[in-house]
Amino acid sequence: FGKLNRYPDPQQCALKAKLSLLRSIPKNEIFIGNGSDEIIDLCYRVFCRPGIDKAITFSPTYGMYEVSAATNDVALIKLPLNDEFEIEQKLIEPYIHDETAKLLLICSPNNPTGNLLNGIDTILRIFKGIIVIDEAYADFATAESWTAKLNEFPKLIVIQTMSKAWGLAAARIGIAYSNSLIVDLLNKIKPPYNVSGLNQAAALQALEDEKMYQEQKKLLISERDRVAKRLLENSIVKKVYPSDANFLLVKVTDADKLYSELITRQIIIRNRNNVVKNCIRITIGNPEENERLLTVLDLLANKRIIDK
Repeated sequence: FGKLNRYPDPQQCALKAKLSLLRSIPKNEIFIGNGSDEIIDLCYRVFCRPGIDKAITFSPTYGMYEVSAATNDVALIKLPLNDEFEIEQKLIEPYIHDETAKLLLICSPNNPTGNLLNGIDTILRIFKGIIVIDEAYADFATAESWTAKLNEFPKLIVIQTMSKAWGLAAARIGIAYSNSLIVDLLNKIKPPYNVSGLNQAAALQALEDEKMYQEQKKLLISERDRVAKRLLENSIVKKVYPSDANFLLVKVTDADKLYSELITRQIIIRNRNNVVKNCIRITIGNPEENERLLTVLDLLANKRIIDK
């Protein structure tokens, strides 16, 4: 088995060196996690006292913020986004001077809504605690990464992942960029070998092929736009929300029934009806997968299997 009988580098030095070169961020300001989920959990563990402190996020958003909050016995305040899925600044004002509000988690582009969130710059200036910006889907957006603001905001943590645009979901590579003091804290409490040698090698190999990454990203964005246009031609689709991510949030006539019909045809989407009324989330696949979904949706509409 060769080097498989050796423990992996606990500090992922080679991977950090490569990311440092690509992102122009010092190695001591980079943390590698076992997926973004580990980093989210570590942020609760480092910055929040169980049963005392609270965290804040904007809802609807990524479900692991709530899961990690519950696991760490931290109250999570979920401030609702408005009808356009944008942040209402006035809702955060009561927590600006709350000394127990230690952590603020912002997903942008947001999951499941797909849009870049507004007003983040203002929040960075007024919130006293640690602010985590989750950029899992930022590769598919045109906006500049918040990593460009790390020197301006010392309490900022920017999370990225290699699961989406880099196509390494199985490798579980999450990345946090922040000042060296915060990165040191994360390193102190993470498990020693939190990222396997195989996964570190997979990440390094992917980062060497920038051309493939750009081609895959270009194709996915093109397919996202094509699928959105085709969906609007289907009578059971009521709205396709704008997306800066690799998925589309789609309002349909009956999300529960549509989800069940697609499952029976071995097409898996996300039913978000319990989060956004009668909405499904469609992750963009390769052209063949996307076309199969569109064909089945047309069939369901034409045969009136789903009410229009």
